[in-house]
Amino acid sequence: MDKQFYNEYKMIGLNIAFYRRLKNYTQEALAEKVDIDQTHLSKIERAAVGVSLDLLFKIADVLEVDIYKFFIFKA
Repeated sequence: MDKQFYNEYKMIGLNIAFYRRLKNYTQEALAEKVDIDQTHLSKIERAAVGVSLDLLFKIADVLEVDIYKFFIFKA
């Protein structure tokens, strides 16, 4: 992950967490559904690591969210 885009990754992570909570999923439950470890999902939500588009598509599918919503950054 390029540190230049840390703020963007942070907002994506916050949006993932928001929609995850909206669907009443724990990190563990969502991670299981997208076939990753819970600690990896936690790192994505905290922007400690980047997220691939493939994984972002999977997360959007499971959460039933249009993927563009992960890229809406509210001030």
